[in-house]
Amino acid sequence: MPYAHITGWGMAVPNKVLTNDELSKMVETSDAWIRERTGIRERRIASDSETASALGAEAAFKALSMARLLPNQVDLIICATSSPEYIFPATASLIQDKLGASNAGAFDLLAACTGFIYALDMAAQSIRSGALKTVLVVGAENLSRYTNYKDRNTCILFGDGAGAFVLQASEKPGGVMRSVLHSDGSGGKFLFVPASGSHSPASEDTVRNGLHFIHMDGKEVFRFATRVMAQATLEAAEKSGWKPDELSLVIPHQANIRIIEAAARGLKMPMEKFFVNLERYGNTSTASIPIATVEAVQVGKLKPGDKVVFVGFGAGLTWGALAAEWTGPILPERTIRAEWFKPFARVRSLLRRLLRMLEGILFGREP
Repeated sequence: MPYAHITGWGMAVPNKVLTNDELSKMVETSDAWIRERTGIRERRIASDSETASALGAEAAFKALSMARLLPNQVDLIICATSSPEYIFPATASLIQDKLGASNAGAFDLLAACTGFIYALDMAAQSIRSGALKTVLVVGAENLSRYTNYKDRNTCILFGDGAGAFVLQASEKPGGVMRSVLHSDGSGGKFLFVPASGSHSPASEDTVRNGLHFIHMDGKEVFRFATRVMAQATLEAAEKSGWKPDELSLVIPHQANIRIIEAAARGLKMPMEKFFVNLERYGNTSTASIPIATVEAVQVGKLKPGDKVVFVGFGAGLTWGALAAEWTGPILPERTIRAEWFKPFARVRSLLRRLLRMLEGILFGREP
């Protein structure tokens, strides 16, 4: 049975920074109040051109370069997102087009902030089964589009960004070990966007009443999160045959520093074993774990051979964790710049559009 190794990683964040002081001019809050309750100092806000697929593709190009792969070597793209560009087509398909990943299938996965854990598990299972050899997992968010900047309980939390992992098959033991996935839909309305889905399609009333924004019961979500983070981490570690003190690092969903501190206490682990960067990005939902992972590698906190657990929670309610032995690139040392493929991807996309236009002219558009 092949093993599923994480061999590439990349991140992309918007250029615009929104600080706590700037937020205090928009809503009744302060830098001290936000830091005390969340640990967040600033977050990134996407421009009109920095869409979920644009950020996701940029992170994906970096991940492929790290793995020393070209886009046409990818078998499948899974995009975990809480803020897809459209109900359909899938944001993953838009990323596939931007990459020029001509041999890849693509679909979106919606499990809110836990989505990246769910997507990693699906990618690893596909590789272990022997069905696929290379899977690209992307977490991409434009949460600022769904944020009400008059609601201080939510606008202080969320930011935009994207992160990506490449998973590859290998006969070498290691890589993704075990995972746990959970859901409790009875708490679905503690964190949700009431309108814009089929339950309440967008209308003048939904817009007037702000129902297309994120609504959250902060106290309920906090209680839920502090209970499940340590539990899921322990479950994933034990299923992998590891004790908590054997873990080199825990990379949690970056939502609130107090939730992460509660998880550390519950596991009786020092905070030094938890990687935290939420002070600079806020809650980027599905992108938070891969963004944190990229930075953990950059500062030397995550190295080949390390035992790491990724753990998250989110709307649904969903929560889960995945244990992995960190690997890094498995292909021979070589210089690959997947982003050099961008012009070819754009040309490929244009040619395919022109071909469809020509087919319509030649064969007509009537069935």
